[in-house]
Amino acid sequence: MLFYIFLFLIIGQRLSELMIAKRNERHMKQKGAIEFGQSHYPFIVAVHSLFFVSLIIEVALLQKNLSPNWPVFLTLFLLAQMGRVWVLASLGPFWNTKILVLPEANIVKKGPYQYVKHPNYIIVTIELIVIPLLFQAYMTAILFTIFNAVILAIRIPTEERALKQLTEYTEAFAKSPSQIKNVKKV
Repeated sequence: MLFYIFLFLIIGQRLSELMIAKRNERHMKQKGAIEFGQSHYPFIVAVHSLFFVSLIIEVALLQKNLSPNWPVFLTLFLLAQMGRVWVLASLGPFWNTKILVLPEANIVKKGPYQYVKHPNYIIVTIELIVIPLLFQAYMTAILFTIFNAVILAIRIPTEERALKQLTEYTEAFAKSPSQIKNVKKV
Protein backbone atom coordinates (compact mmCIF):
# COMPACT_ATOMS: atom_id res chain seq x y z
CA MET A 1 0.00 0.00 0.00
CA LEU A 2 2.84 2.39 0.88
CA PHE A 3 4.41 1.74 -2.52
CA TYR A 4 1.22 2.73 -4.36
CA ILE A 5 0.80 5.91 -2.31
CA PHE A 6 4.41 6.87 -3.02
CA LEU A 7 3.99 6.02 -6.71
CA PHE A 8 0.77 8.03 -6.93
CA LEU A 9 2.50 11.08 -5.42
CA ILE A 10 5.46 10.86 -7.81
CA ILE A 11 3.28 10.37 -10.88
CA GLY A 12 1.10 13.29 -9.74
CA GLN A 13 4.21 15.43 -9.40
CA ARG A 14 5.40 14.46 -12.87
CA LEU A 15 2.01 15.24 -14.43
CA SER A 16 1.95 18.67 -12.77
CA GLU A 17 5.47 19.29 -14.08
CA LEU A 18 4.33 18.37 -17.58
CA MET A 19 1.58 20.97 -17.29
CA ILE A 20 4.15 23.57 -16.18
CA ALA A 21 6.40 22.55 -19.08
CA LYS A 22 3.55 22.89 -21.59
CA ARG A 23 2.67 26.35 -20.24
CA ASN A 24 6.33 27.40 -20.36
CA GLU A 25 6.66 25.99 -23.88
CA ARG A 26 3.76 28.12 -25.14
CA HIS A 27 5.21 31.20 -23.40
CA MET A 28 8.72 30.60 -24.77
CA LYS A 29 7.56 29.92 -28.33
CA GLN A 30 5.46 33.09 -28.28
CA LYS A 31 8.66 34.97 -27.46
CA GLY A 32 10.50 33.28 -30.34
CA ALA A 33 12.15 30.27 -28.73
CA ILE A 34 13.49 27.58 -31.03
CA GLU A 35 13.13 23.89 -30.21
CA PHE A 36 16.04 21.47 -30.51
CA GLY A 37 16.34 17.73 -29.96
CA GLN A 38 12.92 16.78 -31.28
CA SER A 39 14.28 13.50 -32.63
CA HIS A 40 15.43 12.20 -29.24
CA TYR A 41 12.60 13.64 -27.13
CA PRO A 42 10.29 10.62 -27.67
CA PHE A 43 13.05 8.41 -26.28
CA ILE A 44 13.22 10.55 -23.14
CA VAL A 45 9.46 10.23 -22.73
CA ALA A 46 9.73 6.47 -23.29
CA VAL A 47 12.52 6.04 -20.73
CA HIS A 48 10.65 8.00 -18.08
CA SER A 49 7.34 6.25 -18.78
CA LEU A 50 8.87 2.78 -18.89
CA PHE A 51 10.66 3.51 -15.64
CA PHE A 52 7.30 3.52 -13.85
CA VAL A 53 6.15 0.39 -15.69
CA SER A 54 9.34 -1.43 -14.72
CA LEU A 55 9.10 -0.21 -11.14
CA ILE A 56 5.51 -1.41 -10.81
CA ILE A 57 6.30 -4.78 -12.39
CA GLU A 58 9.36 -5.37 -10.24
CA VAL A 59 7.82 -4.25 -6.95
CA ALA A 60 4.28 -5.59 -7.39
CA LEU A 61 4.83 -8.81 -9.32
CA LEU A 62 8.01 -9.80 -7.52
CA GLN A 63 6.52 -8.68 -4.18
CA LYS A 64 9.37 -6.39 -3.21
CA ASN A 65 9.18 -4.55 0.09
CA LEU A 66 10.45 -1.34 1.54
CA SER A 67 14.24 -1.45 1.88
CA PRO A 68 15.74 -1.86 5.35
CA ASN A 69 17.79 1.21 4.36
CA TRP A 70 14.66 3.22 3.58
CA PRO A 71 15.59 6.18 5.83
CA VAL A 72 18.75 6.79 3.77
CA PHE A 73 16.96 6.40 0.42
CA LEU A 74 14.00 8.50 1.51
CA THR A 75 16.34 11.26 2.70
CA LEU A 76 18.17 11.22 -0.65
CA PHE A 77 14.83 11.31 -2.46
CA LEU A 78 13.62 14.27 -0.38
CA LEU A 79 16.88 16.13 -0.97
CA ALA A 80 16.45 15.50 -4.70
CA GLN A 81 12.92 16.91 -4.48
CA MET A 82 14.24 20.04 -2.80
CA GLY A 83 16.78 20.30 -5.64
CA ARG A 84 13.99 19.83 -8.19
CA VAL A 85 12.02 22.71 -6.70
CA TRP A 86 15.18 24.82 -6.61
CA VAL A 87 15.80 24.13 -10.31
CA LEU A 88 12.21 24.96 -11.30
CA ALA A 89 12.24 28.15 -9.24
CA SER A 90 15.63 29.21 -10.61
CA LEU A 91 14.71 28.70 -14.26
CA GLY A 92 11.14 29.99 -13.92
CA PRO A 93 9.55 30.24 -17.38
CA PHE A 94 12.71 28.82 -19.00
CA TRP A 95 12.25 25.40 -17.32
CA ASN A 96 11.05 22.71 -19.67
CA THR A 97 11.27 19.04 -20.50
CA LYS A 98 12.12 20.01 -24.07
CA ILE A 99 15.13 21.95 -25.31
CA LEU A 100 13.73 25.40 -26.02
CA VAL A 101 16.20 28.22 -26.52
CA LEU A 102 15.25 31.86 -26.71
CA PRO A 103 17.81 33.57 -28.98
CA GLU A 104 19.93 36.16 -27.16
CA ALA A 105 18.37 35.31 -23.77
CA ASN A 106 20.52 35.69 -20.69
CA ILE A 107 21.82 32.40 -19.31
CA VAL A 108 20.43 31.57 -15.87
CA LYS A 109 23.33 31.56 -13.40
CA LYS A 110 21.40 31.55 -10.13
CA GLY A 111 20.29 28.82 -7.81
CA PRO A 112 22.01 25.51 -8.51
CA TYR A 113 23.11 26.84 -11.92
CA GLN A 114 25.78 28.91 -10.20
CA TYR A 115 27.45 25.62 -9.24
CA VAL A 116 26.77 23.20 -12.12
CA LYS A 117 25.52 23.48 -15.69
CA HIS A 118 22.85 20.75 -15.62
CA PRO A 119 21.55 20.25 -12.07
CA ASN A 120 18.20 18.92 -13.25
CA TYR A 121 19.87 15.96 -14.96
CA ILE A 122 21.77 15.18 -11.76
CA ILE A 123 18.51 15.23 -9.82
CA VAL A 124 16.75 12.96 -12.32
CA THR A 125 19.68 10.54 -12.20
CA ILE A 126 19.52 10.43 -8.41
CA GLU A 127 15.77 9.77 -8.55
CA LEU A 128 16.10 6.96 -11.10
CA ILE A 129 18.49 5.24 -8.71
CA VAL A 130 16.97 6.06 -5.33
CA ILE A 131 13.27 5.45 -6.03
CA PRO A 132 13.78 1.80 -7.05
CA LEU A 133 16.28 1.21 -4.25
CA LEU A 134 13.72 2.48 -1.76
CA PHE A 135 11.62 -0.58 -2.65
CA GLN A 136 14.48 -3.00 -3.45
CA ALA A 137 13.79 -2.86 -7.20
CA TYR A 138 17.42 -3.43 -8.14
CA MET A 139 16.89 -4.35 -11.78
CA THR A 140 14.89 -1.17 -12.40
CA ALA A 141 17.62 0.89 -10.73
CA ILE A 142 20.35 -0.70 -12.87
CA LEU A 143 18.48 -0.69 -16.20
CA PHE A 144 17.18 2.85 -15.98
CA THR A 145 20.47 4.25 -14.76
CA ILE A 146 21.96 2.84 -17.96
CA PHE A 147 19.08 4.04 -20.18
CA ASN A 148 19.28 7.49 -18.58
CA ALA A 149 23.04 7.67 -19.15
CA VAL A 150 22.57 6.81 -22.82
CA ILE A 151 19.85 9.41 -23.37
CA LEU A 152 21.81 12.08 -21.45
CA ALA A 153 24.85 11.36 -23.64
CA ILE A 154 22.66 12.55 -26.52
CA ARG A 155 20.62 15.19 -24.72
CA ILE A 156 23.32 17.23 -22.98
CA PRO A 157 25.50 17.81 -26.07
CA THR A 158 22.39 18.72 -28.07
CA GLU A 159 21.32 21.21 -25.41
CA GLU A 160 24.80 22.69 -25.12
CA ARG A 161 25.12 23.11 -28.92
CA ALA A 162 21.75 24.87 -29.03
CA LEU A 163 22.66 27.21 -26.18
CA LYS A 164 26.07 27.99 -27.70
CA GLN A 165 24.46 28.69 -31.06
CA LEU A 166 21.79 31.11 -29.84
CA THR A 167 23.07 32.61 -26.59
CA GLU A 168 26.28 33.64 -24.85
CA TYR A 169 26.39 30.28 -23.07
CA THR A 170 30.15 29.79 -23.43
CA GLU A 171 30.87 33.21 -21.99
CA ALA A 172 28.40 32.71 -19.14
CA PHE A 173 30.27 29.63 -17.98
CA ALA A 174 33.79 30.92 -18.64
CA LYS A 175 36.18 30.71 -15.74
CA SER A 176 35.97 33.49 -13.21
CA PRO A 177 39.01 35.74 -12.69
CA SER A 178 39.81 33.99 -9.40
CA GLN A 179 39.99 30.65 -11.22
CA ILE A 180 42.11 32.07 -14.04
CA LYS A 181 44.79 33.45 -11.72
CA ASN A 182 45.43 29.92 -10.43
CA VAL A 183 46.09 28.55 -13.91
CA LYS A 184 49.78 28.25 -14.75
CA LYS A 185 50.68 30.03 -17.99
CA VAL A 186 52.76 28.09 -20.48
